[in-house]
Amino acid sequence: MHDAHTLIWNRPERAAKGTAPSRMRAEITSAAIAIADAEGIGALSMRRVAKALGTGTASLYRYLTSKDDLLDLMLDTVAAEDGGPPAPTGDWRGDLRGLAHRYRSTFYRHPWMTSLAAGRPSLGLNSLDAIERALAAIDPLGFDIDVVITVVDTLQAFVRGYAIGELAQQEAVRRSKVGIQEWMDAHTSYLDKVVKSGHHPLLARVIRDAELPHAADSAERGFELGLERLLDGWEANLPARP
Repeated sequence: MHDAHTLIWNRPERAAKGTAPSRMRAEITSAAIAIADAEGIGALSMRRVAKALGTGTASLYRYLTSKDDLLDLMLDTVAAEDGGPPAPTGDWRGDLRGLAHRYRSTFYRHPWMTSLAAGRPSLGLNSLDAIERALAAIDPLGFDIDVVITVVDTLQAFVRGYAIGELAQQEAVRRSKVGIQEWMDAHTSYLDKVVKSGHHPLLARVIRDAELPHAADSAERGFELGLERLLDGWEANLPARP
């Protein structure tokens, strides 16, 4: 048995004793990702993965000590998709913009990541490479290292939060079978009352004057607008050069 207190990254891929198992970590991880993608993270269990692989649950423990190990492996595998984040180009705004879009695409491919990415970071080599490249995009700006990691964390938090909202909206449409515009049209008379009441003047301006919520590409434009304002804020606070 593996020592549960030893990081999975410090353990061999299989136990030293016993017959050589037929499944390697990569196969187990791939099966787990497929289950989570198709059915959600709530459907994932060691037993479910073993069933997908056509093996006994006990055999998986030749490689893993717990489901937490499996989640770490899943996050680390996803971090390497499409070759991982590209190397910095020297255009820090462009690099961070590219990272943000990459994070967002990853959440779309793997919605289960929205609940895992905010927790403890995976310390696998793919994950470490990804965070190193994100830090390297900002490091030349001269920020203190605490600010550098905060910028990366804030960028990830913005993208994760935006993706959570988008995915939740898609789920609401799927569950109710009512599209966004159809939902808005059904609430027109109620919102007219809200505007006329005068109790929510700023919200009334949104309902009456805002164009973005009604645009066909509102999700894309909203994401871009929020991202650019984040970048503007960091640029406005760049350290003074000697």
